[in-house]
Amino acid sequence: MTRSPRPRDRFGRPLARDSGVPVEPDPEPLPPDQSLDLAQSLLEDGRAFRAHEVLEAIWKHDDTETKDMWRGLAQLAVGVTHAQRGNAAGAVALLRRSADTLSPWAGQTPHSVEVDAVRLWALRSAQAIEASGGLEPTAAVSDLPRLSGGG
Repeated sequence: MTRSPRPRDRFGRPLARDSGVPVEPDPEPLPPDQSLDLAQSLLEDGRAFRAHEVLEAIWKHDDTETKDMWRGLAQLAVGVTHAQRGNAAGAVALLRRSADTLSPWAGQTPHSVEVDAVRLWALRSAQAIEASGGLEPTAAVSDLPRLSGGG
């Protein structure tokens, strides 16, 4: 059963049940490479909320030393979601929290994630959002580094 059995728009906001938009089931946890590739494609498609759900699924089912890395990546996607929704304060808070959560992996590339590049992007984006009061929804991930080395 889906946790949130309501249809959602591309930014994850609930829609009316009779909106004609199908309810997407909660994503199943996928292997790391598949999770990263799917989250990347969702982010590129402007669907950061769904990318968050994909990353959250692996975070909540991971029992390895990278569990908190997945949490940090999920927080990044939530930060982008807030930026897409026009919630500058929420975006800044989650992007900074993501960078903090990812800090134990600084200088590393677990599962091919360029942690330093992702953290730097999160911090610079938070600073830019704070300075400007927000980002255009389509620009929110325009220069986000790839989450993985995949193509």
